[in-house]
Amino acid sequence: MDGSLDKKVKAILLIVLLALGGAPVYLFLTGTHTALRISPVQVLGYSTPVKIGAANPHGTRLLLVAVEQDGKSYALPPITAPTRRFLIERHSPAANITINTGKQAAPALHDGKARIVVSAVSNDLRALTDRTSVEVEVMTAPPRVEVSGGAQHYINQGGAEMVVFTPSGAWTEAGVKVGDRMYAGFPLPDHPGQYFSLFAFPWDTAVDTPLSVVATNPTGATASASFPYKVFPKQFRASTIRLEDMHVERIVNQIDPENKIKGDLIERFVRINSQMRRENNKALADLRLQSEPKFLWSGAFLPMVDSTVESRFADRRTYTWQGKKVDEQIHLGFDLAKVAHAPVPAANDGKVLWAENLGIYGNCIVIDHGFGLQTIYGHLSQFEVKKGDVVKKAQEIGKTGSTGLAGGDHLHFTMQVDGVQVNAVEWWDPHWIRDRILSQTGQAEPVAPAAPRARKRARPGAPRRR
Repeated sequence: MDGSLDKKVKAILLIVLLALGGAPVYLFLTGTHTALRISPVQVLGYSTPVKIGAANPHGTRLLLVAVEQDGKSYALPPITAPTRRFLIERHSPAANITINTGKQAAPALHDGKARIVVSAVSNDLRALTDRTSVEVEVMTAPPRVEVSGGAQHYINQGGAEMVVFTPSGAWTEAGVKVGDRMYAGFPLPDHPGQYFSLFAFPWDTAVDTPLSVVATNPTGATASASFPYKVFPKQFRASTIRLEDMHVERIVNQIDPENKIKGDLIERFVRINSQMRRENNKALADLRLQSEPKFLWSGAFLPMVDSTVESRFADRRTYTWQGKKVDEQIHLGFDLAKVAHAPVPAANDGKVLWAENLGIYGNCIVIDHGFGLQTIYGHLSQFEVKKGDVVKKAQEIGKTGSTGLAGGDHLHFTMQVDGVQVNAVEWWDPHWIRDRILSQTGQAEPVAPAAPRARKRARPGAPRRR
């Protein structure tokens, strides 16, 4: 009996010893690596916050951050936690911390390339070390900017203007600011060190909106410079359009043949005229992102000559049905009419970015002229070019029509600067082109084109264009 009990005790002791010996092995084998993440950061300034993430189910006992430059390492104060070797946390939440680094934390840093290095030690028996890094640029010198020349800039409400300037110091972005909107700057061809910004002054922007040339960098440092300017307010026309006088059913069913827009005929028209208009204008504005960073055009822009101007830029239109107002929209372009299916010329040299249907604009062509300057041709009956084609000034690109939100055969023509639609009258004027653009870029002197003739009424028997 005693012998049997002795065997049982020995067996239990053996199991306990094996368990005690296996526990460290188990704890060692279950040690885990730490997933490290450095939130996107490109530039370090005087004091730049850097967000760091460290995910490990066991937690981290040590987190080290350093900035390396020229073979030297500048360590920030370590972040530590109580060491665990046997009582290991199994569901430790990810650590998300923000550390201020830059020249304040490491005074020996100088402007130039550097690297942020993050290391973490897992809080378990294995104490695994993981590391990640990211390349950065140290920028401690402030940006500076100076406007070239002191000439007065005359700007029309709804128009465009150009400013030449010289940025210096530590800058990454420079351009002209109109209120809160920034218009990008580009290197001025054949003028080393100088930049220019072609910007719009939108039709609905108050004339006392501040303008300035601005240079910034990702540290938040900003430099600005003023330039002499005068903004001329413009009175835009207003008109009332009776939907009873339009071919509403034809227009709506042409744009929405599958009746995807719900409601009665007038409700569908209003949604097309408002919601679809906003969507289409955004699609046009987004084409600025495809503009080439070079001048593709030369001289004044060509209008559709000998045409009748039936609507002008920024006309305010009130739409009524059975005597009641149902909608109000701004018409951001010119409606130019000749004979049905009249040839449409390219206003200037450029590259076709769009040649397909676009909602209220119907069959539409967009030509890029470089540096965010683009021309738009709407309501066409047919295309003579396709996306990607390079076109020359006066080349036939299509024919007028009544596609989209058009009550009769005509061309809807407009221009945009960095996605903002502007009054094309300026760009048709060779004197404006010479004084505002060509005198600063060194392009050839333009040849004056004929301007479209403005008439107060549509031609007898011609349908009203919308």
